[in-house]
Amino acid sequence: MKLSIIITSLVLAISCQSTPYKPNEPTAQLDPVQTQPQDGLAKAYFASGCFWCVEAIYESVKGVKESISGYSGGHTENPTYESSNTGRTGHAEAVEIYYDPNVVSFATLVDVYFGSQNVTQVYGQGPDRGSQYRSIIFYQNEKEKEIILQKVKEQEKIYGEGKVAASILPFQKFWRGEEYHQNYERLHPRSSYIQNVSIPRLRRFQKKFPHLLKDTAH
Repeated sequence: MKLSIIITSLVLAISCQSTPYKPNEPTAQLDPVQTQPQDGLAKAYFASGCFWCVEAIYESVKGVKESISGYSGGHTENPTYESSNTGRTGHAEAVEIYYDPNVVSFATLVDVYFGSQNVTQVYGQGPDRGSQYRSIIFYQNEKEKEIILQKVKEQEKIYGEGKVAASILPFQKFWRGEEYHQNYERLHPRSSYIQNVSIPRLRRFQKKFPHLLKDTAH
């Protein structure tokens, strides 16, 4: 019994929150990202636990040009990593995806979303738990909303009606995260969280969707 408690405690300790907040990191520069994509790219927004994990997953997908970590879905201005972790900002860790719709569709990005997470876990993914880690799919128009609702129905056929934990919300604003969060999985491969959570989650996704991966996906 004591051994199981110790193991559980260790797993929970290896979380996205466990990386120390950097008080000297500039946060006043965080701005809502409202720029229009260029070169025929479109944007999509998802929240699915720690943004380090989600960013790495989407950047391994063919047609995705860039994935940016940040915050969305809340009610406060200028959210930061420190403030969002309190759970009082209403924001969730989210990603902004820049993708080529001629290569990958929004519907496929939603498939990636559901195929790379525990669909039924409420308010978190894996060891990361709290409102800041809740699952959200944001839609920017009625067509995207219809696609999401259809995909949710497909998931409910698998897991049961009412079992899909993701919220479906109209997109309002995305706040880019602190610079040290960007490309975190790639830049910090020896991090205990990356080794024990991000990379295994990425590997599970890659195994399920090999046909969606870039040739350079790791």
